[in-house]
Amino acid sequence: MSERREPSRALTTGVLAGLGAGALWGLVFVAPHMAPGLSSLDLAAGRFVSYGLVSVLLLAVVPGARAWPSASQALWALGLSVLGFTGYYWLLVLAIRDAGTEVPTLIIGTIPLWVMLLGKPAGLRWAALLPGLAFTATGLVLMMHAQHDGSVPGDGPADFARGVFWAVAAMACWTAFSLLNATWLARHPEVSAATWANWLGLATGAGALALWLVFGTPAAELAARPGIGLAVVVCMATGLGSAWLATVLWNMASQQLPASLCGQLIVSETVFALLYSFVWDGRWPTLFQWAAGVLFTTGILFSIKAHR
Repeated sequence: MSERREPSRALTTGVLAGLGAGALWGLVFVAPHMAPGLSSLDLAAGRFVSYGLVSVLLLAVVPGARAWPSASQALWALGLSVLGFTGYYWLLVLAIRDAGTEVPTLIIGTIPLWVMLLGKPAGLRWAALLPGLAFTATGLVLMMHAQHDGSVPGDGPADFARGVFWAVAAMACWTAFSLLNATWLARHPEVSAATWANWLGLATGAGALALWLVFGTPAAELAARPGIGLAVVVCMATGLGSAWLATVLWNMASQQLPASLCGQLIVSETVFALLYSFVWDGRWPTLFQWAAGVLFTTGILFSIKAHR
């Protein structure tokens, strides 16, 4: 009986961790609106420098967290930090700047489809995945229809097209990160989810700091901008919650679940991002948007059932 319960417990733990990560990641889509005084690079750098500082603090102060990577592990952490953190979120902020919030949200929302297709376990039949894929794809179509009102976000078609390009590039980066990160964790079961999050944080923080020093706004100019206090709070909050804690939760999900199911759980990021966007804008979703949310949720449930 205990052997039967163990896979179920792992499934439940992994699903809850993945949903928690999605809820925290969704905050990233409204962060640029909460800190409009920061450029896309400054916002991404501030967030991930905060993530790096949290990781350094944990590694230096918490006795149980004092585990340092080897040279090979450090190189992996550096490469994955570019794909899943610094590079990805900088591209995402650029996309939101040029194309608005919801279109990039929808493009990023296709990541579950790509991860499910590319990360399917060898023993899982395609027929088992089709219901979840169908509900998710239909939800995306409905959401795109709901968002299409004939207007073009940004300053014109050129800006909007550039924003779409940034969003597609961000989607490709994070799809690669999800698959490679899950593969690395599977090959290194001795490394805990929190330890790997701290190592990724070190690499991410260092890369973000270097990027800001070269291309970012000078510190004196940033300090003189109105609303800089709120911007700092946004960077610190997203660095702790949407970066460090979300990474720990996602690593837990990646250790407990197949990549295809993890991919489906990324849909929760889209659902939460749209929810936060509606709350921030002070409006209710349309009928199509409600329907899309229901389809997304149904797709997740079907995918969980397929992986039991």
